Amino acid sequence: MTTKVVSKKRKHCFQMSNIENVRNIGIIAHIDAGKTTTTERILYYSGKISRIGDVDEGTTTMDWMDQERERGITITSAATTCYWRGHKINIIDTPGHVDFTAEVERSLRVLDGAIGIFCAVGGVQPQSETVWRQSEKYRIPRIIYINKLDRTGADFNRVVEQVEKRLQARCLVLQMPAGKESEFYGIIDLVENHMIIYPTESENDAIIEEIPDEMKQHTLLARNQMIEKLAENDEKIMDMYIGDKKIEPGIIKSAIRRSTLSNKLYPVFCGASLRNKGTKLLLDAIVDYLPSPVDRGDVFGEEPETGQIVARRPVVDEQTCILAFKVVNDIYFGRLLYARIYSGEIAPGIKLVNWTRKRKERVLKIFEVHANKFQEVEKAVAGDIVALVGLKETFTGDTLGVADSPIILEKMKFPEPVLRMKVEPKTKAEAEKVYQVLTKMSEEDPTFRLKIDSETGETIISGMGQLHIEVLIEKMKRQYNLEVRLGKPEVAYKETITQNATGTGKFIKQTGGKGHYGHVVIEIKPAPQDINFIFNSALKGEVIPAEFIPSIEEGIVEAMEVGPLRGYPVVNVEAVLIDGSFHPVDSNDIAFKIAASMAFKDAYAKAYPVLLEPIMKIEVTTPQQYIGEIIADFSMRGGKIEEMLDDGTYKIIKGFVPLRTIFDYPTVIRSLTQGRASYIIEPSFYQKISEEQLKKMDQIL
Repeated sequence: MTTKVVSKKRKHCFQMSNIENVRNIGIIAHIDAGKTTTTERILYYSGKISRIGDVDEGTTTMDWMDQERERGITITSAATTCYWRGHKINIIDTPGHVDFTAEVERSLRVLDGAIGIFCAVGGVQPQSETVWRQSEKYRIPRIIYINKLDRTGADFNRVVEQVEKRLQARCLVLQMPAGKESEFYGIIDLVENHMIIYPTESENDAIIEEIPDEMKQHTLLARNQMIEKLAENDEKIMDMYIGDKKIEPGIIKSAIRRSTLSNKLYPVFCGASLRNKGTKLLLDAIVDYLPSPVDRGDVFGEEPETGQIVARRPVVDEQTCILAFKVVNDIYFGRLLYARIYSGEIAPGIKLVNWTRKRKERVLKIFEVHANKFQEVEKAVAGDIVALVGLKETFTGDTLGVADSPIILEKMKFPEPVLRMKVEPKTKAEAEKVYQVLTKMSEEDPTFRLKIDSETGETIISGMGQLHIEVLIEKMKRQYNLEVRLGKPEVAYKETITQNATGTGKFIKQTGGKGHYGHVVIEIKPAPQDINFIFNSALKGEVIPAEFIPSIEEGIVEAMEVGPLRGYPVVNVEAVLIDGSFHPVDSNDIAFKIAASMAFKDAYAKAYPVLLEPIMKIEVTTPQQYIGEIIADFSMRGGKIEEMLDDGTYKIIKGFVPLRTIFDYPTVIRSLTQGRASYIIEPSFYQKISEEQLKKMDQIL
């Protein structure tokens, strides 16, 4: 793995008036839909790279990690920048595997638009659905690209129907394929009302022709449907349509853009990226229909002291506001922060404040990123996505700005890890180094957790799945030359409470001189599943000085890390400080922290605690003849089938299953279906473990 600066420092290409010409977009899709292949063509035809790489050969620009090239999948989000028709396009190619969902989440948080890529054969696959829902959370305008139309079994119309049905997305078909499967040779452009033919495997040789007579009727019908759909969502088009006026392509494009930016419609394009068909048209679509930072409007956050909502405009002459969305420990540059500049501008040497953590920071260098290569720039302005060097105490999700303009943007939320493993170094001499590297990796990846078991002293790592942990351990070996031994996978159970309860904690200690005094009374209540912990104070008067309140919260949080029931983390709890007392001389932060921990444990024992286990969402696509075996195995694992769909000769089974029962699933399903079934498993929610299973766990222990 190599990283280097590819050129000397250069001036910023875009001035203030050009922010409308910036596009910050992401490529999102299920694994193997063609994200990286499509990005490779976009970079080639925009002139960013001079040679097209191949995923199977491990020569693509964006899959630069050794593991990505060996496995043929995207593991880490890769950023790059290219230029098309006078527009600057910042692209993030995201992973398609569910174990790396955090990479998708933090990329979508800072993007303005996205391209959802769907395989013309596979259609809407499970992870397609997941990433689409993630993008909906941020209301990101999207266009749809149906790829691999040259493959056997490709069906453009079927995929459009699936998108509308499964994703509840109103598709606006702007292109149609000419030819089918291996005979796919061109694209009908419904907006311009002509055909693009590809006589060679280079898009530069594409020819624009009139639509053949035998296709005119079908094209006319599809074009009328496009205009009717636009008219339903755009008053200008509606007036022209009702008045039977001629609607020029330029007017149609403007209406498409308005409907796309408002998330009313999702334009659909088509192609075969591997065969160099359709990606230059996709570049045009990015410029024509996806939003600029200006289109997305002001960004809103909280003023840290007052909690008031404040806004920042996406312009250079606004106070600087930056969101850090990714930490990377690079072997050449050290700690790199990937960041989105929402407003203002920065230059090397600028002093900033991390408003999330109230820390002062200084930017030493600014880089434009191209996968694993970096180009130093003299400044970055509103709309840019860059890498920063010099920020020592900034982490994923932190907001930075200038000293006189505080703001904290909404933080990103990441799923909780569901799999744990014990890890130990090969030699005792490497123990400290292993811990340091694991700590660095947990800073980089919010879904990778590290902790030391207080009773056994063992190092425990947690992640989203076996592939997730395997990739990180392999990275440790390759990048840091460290090998470790992994224990067997374990379920990352949680604990929670089912009733309200009150607890008291008193910590009084005399040491001959100044003593310790802390007295805390708290009430704990069950909180919603999507909230790990809430803390509030309901104290009246100066029962406890305000300066000790943060220490009380800290004491409760630490007590929740190891639940009294089984030693697992406690979640979904609301804690309210309702009473207590203090000593004017002996009270201090440590005393109140310990007292709060004691009060929590006292209340927890009375709140009828229960154990929670992770439940996984599972979707299996299998040939019809194996459906009986799949269902029987599913039932044996305690799974619950929610839905069964027919997809031609295949059956799709959707349901939920406890994580503890599926560690052997890859081997078993391969055996049951002779390797012909595919599946995807992802974390869904936690639920109370049954008494029967609890007894079994007790017997094992």
